[in-house]
Amino acid sequence: MGKVVKVGGRGTSRKVVDDEKENWSGESFKEYQRKQKEAAGNEYVSMGRGTRKVKLSDIKETKKADTKGRYVSMGRGTGRRKLE
Repeated sequence: MGKVVKVGGRGTSRKVVDDEKENWSGESFKEYQRKQKEAAGNEYVSMGRGTRKVKLSDIKETKKADTKGRYVSMGRGTGRRKLE
């Protein structure tokens, strides 16, 4: 592909690298998360303000919510529009 400028350190450093496929969103990231969860399945995580702990393998996978027909607020929260 092409070259990309990556900025780091609060904008103080730059480097030119080859354009690669990023793995931080979408289906590829979900697969990465799934593999990480399986690898650390016996580890405990704290939940509910630290009042309980649950095994990572016991946490269910979330699904994408259906937003059709729902309202979202606009402006400063005074207006709304319906999602179709």
